[in-house]
Amino acid sequence: MSEEILINVTPRETRVALVENGMLQEVYIERARRRGYVGNIYKGRVSRVMPGMQAAFVEIGLERTAFLHANDFARVPPEGEGGDASPPPVPPITELVREGQEIVVQVVKDPIGSKGARLTTQLSIPSRFLVLLPYARTLGVSVRIEDEGERTRLKDLIQEISAGASQGYIVRTNAEGVGGDPLRADMAFLDRLWAAISEDMGKAAVGTRIYEELPLPLRALRDFLKPHIDKVRIDSRESFDRAVRFTEEFIPEYTERIEHYPGERPIFDLYGVEDEIQRALRKETPLKSGGHLVFDQTEAMTTIDVNTGGFVGHRNLEETVYKTNLEAAQAIARQLRLRNLGGIIIIDFIDMIDDEHKRQVLRTLEKSLARDHAKTTVYEMSPLGLVEMTRKRTTESLERQLCEPCAACGGRGSVKSTETVCYEVFREVTRAVRQFEARSVLVLASPTVVQRVVDEESAAVAELESFIGKPIRFQADEQYSPEQYDVVVL
Repeated sequence: MSEEILINVTPRETRVALVENGMLQEVYIERARRRGYVGNIYKGRVSRVMPGMQAAFVEIGLERTAFLHANDFARVPPEGEGGDASPPPVPPITELVREGQEIVVQVVKDPIGSKGARLTTQLSIPSRFLVLLPYARTLGVSVRIEDEGERTRLKDLIQEISAGASQGYIVRTNAEGVGGDPLRADMAFLDRLWAAISEDMGKAAVGTRIYEELPLPLRALRDFLKPHIDKVRIDSRESFDRAVRFTEEFIPEYTERIEHYPGERPIFDLYGVEDEIQRALRKETPLKSGGHLVFDQTEAMTTIDVNTGGFVGHRNLEETVYKTNLEAAQAIARQLRLRNLGGIIIIDFIDMIDDEHKRQVLRTLEKSLARDHAKTTVYEMSPLGLVEMTRKRTTESLERQLCEPCAACGGRGSVKSTETVCYEVFREVTRAVRQFEARSVLVLASPTVVQRVVDEESAAVAELESFIGKPIRFQADEQYSPEQYDVVVL
């Protein structure tokens, strides 16, 4: 499998695309005016404690106050207990924090919608192969490393090189097959970084950012550059030079895989990434068989509906449904990554009768999700053919990063029919005449509404004029949206 990382840099925006076999799998966007906060460490002040929610709101210098739940407080196991020991029970929030208290926190989830950032005091600092847990004694290995022999080797190795350390470490997926020297170098780097952060904590003012995550291009190199990545192509000479310096210092074995793309044609156009992004903003995604998927993203969850569309199959209905669902399972896994959908996700597969077919579809979905960088959990298929799953969400979805609510419909996805608006206008005219003294009435509305009144509702207007005893004049205004109108009494 051929895999590449494409990095497109413009003065106000940076985009990173992960491409497998020429097909876009994931895209990450960072804008100068709206950089993400995940991973940043701040000195904050508790503005409000909510005992009923077991949470507190913390001012950290962002536009909205951030949210800190009692479960996200660092709780070190008592002396003598190993890293695998269960953490102590969560005490009431009022015992953990008080209003006005200064506290050091880390952002684990960006502000999403109307919600502020999600915080934790369980700080973690990632490097190439390790994650430092300064307030824990945990020594663990990423669950994505599935080979038991390799997990045991890495667990023994990290225990050996961290002997005597007062903090914990998690071995990242990138460390698979890595020897002791790179892990020791990573640990030494993290220890130096933590010493600098600890020093800044003492003198930082409230609302100050103590530690900032790497910018998107360098973060992508740290997290995604693995042996199976063939090349990294960057279209900015300055960013290319910075990436080379970064890899030479931290991951020199990959420096030769970084290339500068000097072509006149935009790099995302060359790989068809721009078209894929535009398609990912649509509600419907076509399947090769002729079926399609329909995505609906709401505040509470995302629903995905699988439809056979024009696919009629060659044998029988059950076989047609089974093949469509198999294809849909693979396409859904890719679309979740591409659209960056998270939280609760409900998939409405087409109803299947055969239990083995249901198991195969579910296994295909789980297998396809195995390459996802975000943590996913898939539950059994319900009798109605629904699959509930969760995908860890730390940033806004692609749609909500690139789009805003429609000015005409207010984000509903539909507008009132012209007929409905006409009848609303008639009621408003009646209401206005009863409330105010008037010689006549002027209605300003969109051209479509005025056209409807002239063509199809003229008799209704005549009846209304007779009823209120006042003449009514309609005036079209191109600036008015389909639902917008004003009634003026003259």
